[in-house]
Amino acid sequence: MSVSVYEMTVPVFTRMLTNLLAIMDKAELNAAERKFDTMVLSDARLAPDMIPFRGQVMIATDHVKGCVSRLAGVPLPSWPDTEKSFAELRERIQKALDLLATVTPEQLAGSETRSIVLTLGGKEITLVGLDYVTQRAMPNFFFHVTTAYNILRLNGVPIGKRDYIG
Repeated sequence: MSVSVYEMTVPVFTRMLTNLLAIMDKAELNAAERKFDTMVLSDARLAPDMIPFRGQVMIATDHVKGCVSRLAGVPLPSWPDTEKSFAELRERIQKALDLLATVTPEQLAGSETRSIVLTLGGKEITLVGLDYVTQRAMPNFFFHVTTAYNILRLNGVPIGKRDYIG
């Protein structure tokens, strides 16, 4: 039994973004209990030279929209990276979930061999769709979702592996 590119991407992205929303619920509840503004969490980082929580969410959702759009051979949606608050970040995650809900298996059928052109470090590289999914899109998506989780955990939000996996 082989797994389609659709099955490798859309349900996985959907589950993890849904889990991220649930983790943010716990973070907001925890902030209210501890009496601090969630902007503290939105701006929090793992290290001084790392992107803050809000940036991790933005980049994770960028990988979602980029991945499914490139694989479907449609133009990438343009979303400004202006979100700061938890409410704005939730809207962005929901926008990504709404996009995922429109993607059909038929749109991604055959995309494992589609040429995907990326610009990395100022250079264009071309990958076949399956390599793009397994070597770029999914690893980057998981890195940023995991980092967002870790930022919240580091800041005392009572979340664990079950919250991350769902």
